[in-house]
Amino acid sequence: MAGHSKWANIQHRKGRQDEKRGKIWTRLTREIIVAARSGGGDVAMNPRLRLAIDKAKAANMPADNIKRNIDKATGNLEGVTYEEIRYEGYGIGGAAIIVDCMTDNRVRTVAEVRHAFSKYGGNLGTEGSVAFQFKHCGQIILAPGTSEDRVMEVALEAGADDVITHEDGALEVITAPGSLEAVRDALQSAGLNPEVAEVTMRPENSVALAGDDAARMQKLLDVIEDLDDVQEVYHNAELGD
Repeated sequence: MAGHSKWANIQHRKGRQDEKRGKIWTRLTREIIVAARSGGGDVAMNPRLRLAIDKAKAANMPADNIKRNIDKATGNLEGVTYEEIRYEGYGIGGAAIIVDCMTDNRVRTVAEVRHAFSKYGGNLGTEGSVAFQFKHCGQIILAPGTSEDRVMEVALEAGADDVITHEDGALEVITAPGSLEAVRDALQSAGLNPEVAEVTMRPENSVALAGDDAARMQKLLDVIEDLDDVQEVYHNAELGD
């Protein structure tokens, strides 16, 4: 595998999230509000809300904050209305980028996203221009050294679609979006604790970048991720040193 390993990429992303801890709460708040508004405030009946609450708890968001955000979404408290928007484009070397946003001002958001792409070497594309290069799925990552046989046994039994072993030893479990929770819970019950468990847009192929190109791509991604309205950024760049 060229460039950074799967595990190195995961650790790099987690490190950047830790640096932006204040913004994480803002993004999680929006996700909880939108999930509750679209699927209702009953956690038992709303898998998207359950995942959002799990992420919020992992980020140490107080239970009162979580409840207040659900109340805002379900009409018990006055709150802001957010809409979800997806932008697609190209980065350095033709790498594909998907930017998922939640905003209360669509005009502001598209202007900021377009500016980031154009200023830092990318190009904002049209709807559908790169999404075909990604698969909407559940993704679970386990650390190198985890028993491959045990993960495969537990995950496939719980309904996973595939288990991939990467060259650095990291294990990646792929599920249908609706099966993520069941597979994650089965792994945890077996003492196999994932480092990452999320519904994502997983690239079907990758573009290897190194040197200045990798640095420019990382800068572009950093600028996009720092925009207030951006929730998630997915890309297919494999960033080497």
